[in-house]
Amino acid sequence: MRFFEKGGQKMPTLGYGTFKLSGEACENGVQVAIETGYRHIDTARMYGNEKEVGKGIKNSGIERKELFVTSKIPPDNLSPEQIRQETENSLRALDMDYVNLMLIHWPNFDIPLEKSLETFFQLKEEGKINAVGVSNFTIELTRKAAKVGEIFTNQVEYHPLLDQQKLLDATRELDILLTAYSPIARGEVNEQVTIKQIAEKYNKLPTQVTLRWLIQQDKVAAIPKAAKENHIKSNFDIFDFELTDEEMQQMDAVRNDHRLVDPTWAPNWD
Repeated sequence: MRFFEKGGQKMPTLGYGTFKLSGEACENGVQVAIETGYRHIDTARMYGNEKEVGKGIKNSGIERKELFVTSKIPPDNLSPEQIRQETENSLRALDMDYVNLMLIHWPNFDIPLEKSLETFFQLKEEGKINAVGVSNFTIELTRKAAKVGEIFTNQVEYHPLLDQQKLLDATRELDILLTAYSPIARGEVNEQVTIKQIAEKYNKLPTQVTLRWLIQQDKVAAIPKAAKENHIKSNFDIFDFELTDEEMQQMDAVRNDHRLVDPTWAPNWD
């Protein structure tokens, strides 16, 4: 496993995403993921599944200190009072005393970013969260956030079909981790000839090669979501091979501007 370390926090760069997972499927998925070897679990208030995530963790029998758990505050609830309430709601649902990382899920331009982040950092001082991060932030917003305090990560859409090099250059410059959601482009990497050819060489799946490409990059993490047990295990089975520099460049060359996540409330991407 590879790790990103900052401010005393150590996060596995491969995590288990839970977006769109609910009920028993979410609970079982988290448990299977932990039993498979994942130690980084990602959820959010907007997912409505923190309770199930907490149950899955409990059912796994693993000690809390062995896990890195991330959650996120919705963009509509970023006033200082709302952030505090949502954090308490999150901890209650997860049945935990703290989360390792709390993110602003999406930017809200109606609420001053500084005020929101100051509350996050207060909660960090109080021991409710161990690290502060953002999600779906542009380069400009990421730099603005970094001026307020130590930002651990910016979680954004990133996969071979979406070029995020400019944002990645900026986060590296700021010593901020870029965490990739939708890392396998909702399965579309399976149709890419270049990725398929590399996968055949290693007797791996295109999804596995893609995840390997992501975590092999400096200051990049990935949180693939999977519901089926075989997919959960397959996504984790990427530590027995390493892509060459040439193959990494070939993967880089696949990129275009195929953005999959662009809701009406999204910022104007750089």
